[in-house]
Amino acid sequence: MKSFSTENHVSTQELESIVGTAGICLRQYTEVFWQERLEKAVAPGTKIDCTVYPNTQEELAAVIEAARNNRWGVLPTGSGSKLDWGGLVKLDPANPPGAEGIVAVSTGRLNRLVEHAVGDLTVTAEAGMKFADLQQILAAAGQFLPIDPAYPQQATLGGIVATADAGSLRHRYRGVRDLLLGMTFVRSDGKIAVAGGRVVKNVAGYDLMKLFTGAYGTLGVISQVTFRVYPLPESSGTVVLTGEINALSQTAQILLSSALTPSAVDLLSPELVAKLGLGKGTGLIVRFQSIAESVKQQSARLLEVAEKLGLQGTSCCENDEHQLWQRLPETMWDSGTKSAIICKIGIRPSEAVTAINELPVQDAWIHAGSGLGVLRFENATADTLLQVRRGCEAKGGFLTVLAAPIDIKQRLDVWGYTGSAIDLMRRIKQQFDPENLLSPHRFISGI
Repeated sequence: MKSFSTENHVSTQELESIVGTAGICLRQYTEVFWQERLEKAVAPGTKIDCTVYPNTQEELAAVIEAARNNRWGVLPTGSGSKLDWGGLVKLDPANPPGAEGIVAVSTGRLNRLVEHAVGDLTVTAEAGMKFADLQQILAAAGQFLPIDPAYPQQATLGGIVATADAGSLRHRYRGVRDLLLGMTFVRSDGKIAVAGGRVVKNVAGYDLMKLFTGAYGTLGVISQVTFRVYPLPESSGTVVLTGEINALSQTAQILLSSALTPSAVDLLSPELVAKLGLGKGTGLIVRFQSIAESVKQQSARLLEVAEKLGLQGTSCCENDEHQLWQRLPETMWDSGTKSAIICKIGIRPSEAVTAINELPVQDAWIHAGSGLGVLRFENATADTLLQVRRGCEAKGGFLTVLAAPIDIKQRLDVWGYTGSAIDLMRRIKQQFDPENLLSPHRFISGI
């Protein structure tokens, strides 16, 4: 049996009695991918003693109960694809009772399909199921979950909910919390709790689905989720427009106020347009998904408007479209470069076209309908990020640093939120996790 080094604070004996020796991975034996993500997720001087892999929801609850009894901090995770997003996890022993060590708790083995109610357009699955696996199951029944998250091959359902990672399809289908009908989670005391339902939302007291969506594992560990799903569209096509920003702004305004029904309306910076081989200038990509004739007619109508305003336009279908929507997120979310910095932003939608050209960043991808987007820097200083944050705030928005080198995260507040809800957030955290053991200091204002 592998044993811990003397630096570890967490004893394996109690955990082994729950998940067995095969369910525990010591940090010195962790795979390179996990090790890199873990190192980016915690503050200097903080160590993840081990990663625990429960096989069932009951084992997960027992692990969380053991963590609370022993005052171990818990870093919930799925596949680890977004483990380095948000603030740096750290212990706070000066805050009684004080945690004694940290364990990463993975839901990766809780990956089973619970129920697919085809006729009701709902699906229930364990939180560790990968998004790509769920889409395969749904596709066999002619359905899909309308989310396009970062790292779709690795991302788990629980991680998508915890980070509120919706993507471009949010334009038509709204966000993760709007698709989430119910969930089961393990509280900080190890008790299993259920919220919502499998057909309609049930709200009594807190709307737990909304609270847990985007909470980064600070309120509980999600173990099971129920989503609303949709029929797969018969056809899909994407119009790519490039050119001068005033013309693009007019086109976007006309599109968003028209009767056309796009699934995605995204703005791309000139540098990103060039990387993707889409032409020159700022880009606007618009995706239509419906019956074939509707896709064809809506694409033609948009191209007519664009031509009158002097924009260059092309229509992508089938393989070309698939490659475009695959390469775009791969280019933006690739965190293979150690110096890469990935930020989530939000601005007023009316400011999106000007913002994508004014912000001092090369790779920018903004959803025109919501004003949410992603910025990528290959190299940037904390001062540069603060400058971009001020620019977003001037346009009614925000900037959150998702992934970045640790020294950058130490030099600024990655969330940058100073609004009036902080006290309320702290009170909610106190109710759900009074000892601050779940993802300690990962969320807004060190929650």
